[in-house]
Amino acid sequence: MLSLLQIENFALIDKLELEFGLGLNVLTGETGAGKSIILDAIDAVLGGKVSSRVVRTGTSRAMVEATFSSNSALVAWLTEQEIDPIDENTVVISREITISSGKVRSRSRVNGVLVNQQVMSGLRDRLVEITAQGQTVLVGQSAQIRDWLDVYGGESLLQQRQEVATAFSAYQQAHQTLEKRRTSERERLQQLDLLSYQVKELGDINLSDPDELEQLQQEHQRLNHVVELQQMSYKVYQALYQNDDETPTATDLLGDSEVTLSDMVEYDSQLQTLLDLVRDAQATVAEVARQINAYGESLEADPQRLEEVEERIRELKQICRKYGPTLAEVIDYYQRIQAELAELNDSEQSIESLETQEAECLAKLTQACHQLSQLRRTAAAKLEAKLIRELKPLAMEKVQFQVEIVPTFPTAAGADKITFMFSPNPGEPLQPLSEIASGGEMSRFLLALKACFSQADATGTLVFDEIDVGVSGRVAQAIAEKLHQLSQFHQVLCVTHQPLVAAMADRHFRVDKQVINKVKGKKEHNGHPEERTVVRITTLDNLTKRREELAQLAGGKSAQEAIAFAESLLTQAANHRRKSVGV
Repeated sequence: MLSLLQIENFALIDKLELEFGLGLNVLTGETGAGKSIILDAIDAVLGGKVSSRVVRTGTSRAMVEATFSSNSALVAWLTEQEIDPIDENTVVISREITISSGKVRSRSRVNGVLVNQQVMSGLRDRLVEITAQGQTVLVGQSAQIRDWLDVYGGESLLQQRQEVATAFSAYQQAHQTLEKRRTSERERLQQLDLLSYQVKELGDINLSDPDELEQLQQEHQRLNHVVELQQMSYKVYQALYQNDDETPTATDLLGDSEVTLSDMVEYDSQLQTLLDLVRDAQATVAEVARQINAYGESLEADPQRLEEVEERIRELKQICRKYGPTLAEVIDYYQRIQAELAELNDSEQSIESLETQEAECLAKLTQACHQLSQLRRTAAAKLEAKLIRELKPLAMEKVQFQVEIVPTFPTAAGADKITFMFSPNPGEPLQPLSEIASGGEMSRFLLALKACFSQADATGTLVFDEIDVGVSGRVAQAIAEKLHQLSQFHQVLCVTHQPLVAAMADRHFRVDKQVINKVKGKKEHNGHPEERTVVRITTLDNLTKRREELAQLAGGKSAQEAIAFAESLLTQAANHRRKSVGV
């Protein structure tokens, strides 16, 4: 229940504080007096859309704060949102709207904690429901109608809807897994083709030694310079061991050195070590000479092998450019794609098994949707009968109403498209309510709908914005009685022009516009005081004030006849309230 509403610099309101009570709270006043501004402020504080126009001209900041009565369920929900309760009985919501550099910014708080739009939306659904003639759009939306019908159907229907949502989630997951597998299968086959080709290409080259290219390049150098190597080998051999001319070789010189050192050792044995080194050197040089001679003699031109080496080098360089850049990296890549190819050939789960799983999930979803549709048809039949009963006192005795349920493809909310079908006049066919209902008919329908939901709906506060526009007399009285009926289960806030409705109020507020001096004593350039229009609200808390207001609504002036009529309205309303509570 909304207990306190505080507004500052909102539209035409400079500063306002309203205390609402239980039962039926009514706002009356002349057309354009600003009654709807109060409802706009309630909408705004609960997260509704706002623009720069809601900030009072000449200011840059508007503030709306609403205090609601709380309950254990609301406290539990707030705790889930990590919002600490002020106490078990109160929740305070505020919204600050500012204009800076032409941009509108707003901040919402719940019990002093900054919250986002998602939290505000969840909180709004638990606190207030606003009904107006403009809800024709909602009445035409199958999803909204479906939600209304499901709430009316009660706990068993809502539980079945949750089962449908669970089944839909399972089906959706199975479907997505299948589609992903199908996509991956296409990709797998494409990758399989690519890797198979690459494995064959690399396998045909017979790669094994990462140093093969370097070794081949060295062999190529040797084969390409056989003559030069033979000549240089012979030259080294001559220098070391055997020369064609009289020039001493290295072994000759070492031999002479050995003879000399042998003589010296005769005189100084300490030189024996040097003698041994020379002898070792002589043996080493002789061995080198022998090996270089053998190497030179082994060399011979091999054009065929040279061609083979050159071809292999070209082949390896090409494969390195494609898969490398080095041969070691090519071999590593070859080993890796062999493993990938083996993995691709070993499919984890066949498409056929996933198709079976999807079909099973769809069957479960379809069955759950079928059960939900049956529950909805049962609830629809009850709603049809009850709504017609609620409409008859509202001067719609011959009305026809039907909840049309048409099968659709399953979704998380079931497999039904739901439409409210309506015929206000005998002999006329049923047609969608949103397309044929007049403003007055729509007002009465929405009110009757709320009456049907009055005990099932947990929302604490119901707001009606001029829902009685376009009706009068007997219909207005019926609307007043319906609003009073709703106020037995909910707090009701109602903006009305109907004295019959206003007379039924438990708490009555009059809304006026007043022109005031903006700043006392301040003058404009023409010498006149600067004036501003503000909205003021008066609580009509005694019988005389209420009688005068009802007289104004009924006759436009406080004539004796209008006062008498107002008196009779108040008496009639009091009698109706006593009867409704069995007094």
